[in-house]
Formats: sequence, structure tokens, C-alpha cells
Amino acid sequence: MLDDAYDLAAPLNGGHLNLSSAREGGLTAEFFIAWADPRRFPGRFGSRTLELIEAVRTAVAAHPAETLLATSPDDIERAHSQGKLAMLLGVEGGHSIEGSLERLREYYRLGVRYMTLTWANSNGWADSSGDIDDPTVAHTANGLTAFGEEVIHEMNRVGMMVDLSHVADRTFRRVLEVSQAPVFASHSSARALTNSPRNLTDEMLRAVADRGGVVMVNFYSAFISDRWQQQWSELRGDLQAAHEAQAADYAAAGVALTYERIAALDQQFAGRIPRPPLSDLIDHIEHVARVAGIDHVGLGSDFDGMPSLPEGIDSAADLPKITAALMARGISADDCRKILGLNFLRFFREVQAAAERLQAEARRGVDAE
Repeated sequence: MLDDAYDLAAPLNGGHLNLSSAREGGLTAEFFIAWADPRRFPGRFGSRTLELIEAVRTAVAAHPAETLLATSPDDIERAHSQGKLAMLLGVEGGHSIEGSLERLREYYRLGVRYMTLTWANSNGWADSSGDIDDPTVAHTANGLTAFGEEVIHEMNRVGMMVDLSHVADRTFRRVLEVSQAPVFASHSSARALTNSPRNLTDEMLRAVADRGGVVMVNFYSAFISDRWQQQWSELRGDLQAAHEAQAADYAAAGVALTYERIAALDQQFAGRIPRPPLSDLIDHIEHVARVAGIDHVGLGSDFDGMPSLPEGIDSAADLPKITAALMARGISADDCRKILGLNFLRFFREVQAAAERLQAEARRGVDAE
């Protein structure tokens, strides 16, 4: 949307989400994620994040009859009643705050309602599952530094949801000890079924549920199928070489190498591997529901953020296939509604309620002084 000026009213052209696919799939609300790629934008994480946020806000302004910038559960319900797509903002990777709580507050004022504490990179105050075994990367002693704990407290205070997808296991555990509000995983699946550090163990699933949170299942083939993940790993060397050649070609031509072009190469390589069946995704949803409880599972597609989806899911238009598959396994209509969004709305409201409580406690403390 930023670098390639993609308009949501345009055809998908291999993507996963646009206005027509959202309508066809019955999609009411979607988080649009400001992700400042740490490999491509060193030294300007904050400015890049602000540009991405503005791109989403511009998209909403361009389609006022069909979209609504949502910052609360009430906004999502209003969008649903008006037949609009609620577009919400998230930030992926705590490196985007550049060590500043004021930058965090700025993002909140602009409409950001959740932040993934890390992406695949550790950021100095929280550890990532993506580089936790890399001895060249500095890591924390117990998952969060003192500043990291301040970040969690400030997110709780303003009402920004704490997202634990991507974090290292020890960071996950420490956040649960520190947070005064429920937490969630925005796009993670079940490690018991697919052994990826990006997925959550059964212990983690129960811990999120015990604190009122929700686990949003990721649709990415590598996170729902061990077979697909293994075959993808075998292509990694060739893919890395292809990316380096692509970067060199664009640099030589003096043309900007955008995310869309990088993602297209990933999709080309992913197309060499047979996609996992839709049943693999349904297995993960069922597993989270069984372990964490039906009130603590949701859908965290990762649309347009990964190169491969299970068979039958090509875009947001195919979301009803998930509902049909869940009901075919005996999950009731009421429980399907929970999975499709009611669980997340309840969690979102609880985070807001925690923020109101913390702010009220702070005001009482000032009054007492």
C-alpha cells in the first residue's frame, strides 16, 4: 500500500485481501500491520512505521463508503452494522518504538491498538524466537529488560494489546508475569501439531487462556504442516541466493526493491511445494479450542504476510470454507461465532477495561497525594 500504491479496490493479482474478497468472505474486521523490516530500514524504524500507519489511514479516507478506521470493539460492531470493513492498526516488532515510550504513545494516538513485542529479531528489551539461538545477537537475561517491563506496563495503561506472537519462550513467560491485562497471540498456531518456535506449546495455550487472552491461529503452511515446513527448509539456501541476486539486479538498475517484489519471489518458490490440506488448519483451530478452551481461540490469518496458504484458502473470499469445515466437525454455530470474532471482541474489551482501571488507580494516587 505504501511502496506500490496498492489500492484496496484493485484486483488481488495474487494477494489475499482487497475490498471485494472481504465482502465475499463476510469479513468485517482486519488488522493492517505496520512492519518496518529491520533488514531494509536500519536507523529509521520509527519514520518507516509512521509512513505505514499513514498509508492505512489514507486507504480508509479513499474508501469512506466501504471502510472505517476502527480503534475499539464498538467501532468493529458499528462497521458490521453498516456493512463496512473495519480497518484496525497494529505494529509488528517492538524495534519500531526505537526505545521510546513516547513513540509508543504516539502510535496509540494514531490508532494503533496492538503491538507484537518482537518480529523475527530481538530488539534489546525483548527476545525473539527468530534469533534466540544466534550467539551473535544480544539477548536479555530473563526475556524482558527493565525497560521491556516498562513497555508492557505502558501498553496496559493506554489500552494497547500485548501480542506474544514471534517472542522467545522466556519472553512469553516473563510477559505473563508482568502484564496487568490479558495478552494474546495474533498469529500463532499449535506447537504440539507443528513443531515451530513460532507456535505455542500446550502450556502456553493454557497460560494465555488462564489470563483471559486469545490465540489467533496462523494460516501459513509452515506453521500448520511439519511436512511443508521441512520442504520449505530444504529450499532455504536456493531462496536466499535468489533473493541476493534479485537485490543485486534491482540495485544495478537503480530501482527500489519493494516488499511486493520480494514476496512474489517467495511465492514462486513456495509454489514448488504441494500445499497442505485445509484439514491441517482446522486441526490447529480444534487443538487450540480443546487445550485453551473454546472461548480462547480465533483466526489470525497473516494474509499478505506469507507465501503459502492451505488448499482451498486463496484469499479472504474463502473464509466461509473454514466455518463450513468447523461445523462439519460438529462445532456449533454459537462456538463458530466465538472463533470467528466474538472471542477477540471480548478480549479487546477486557484490555480496554484494564486500561480504564489502571488509569483510575493512577488518578486516585495523585488525588491522595
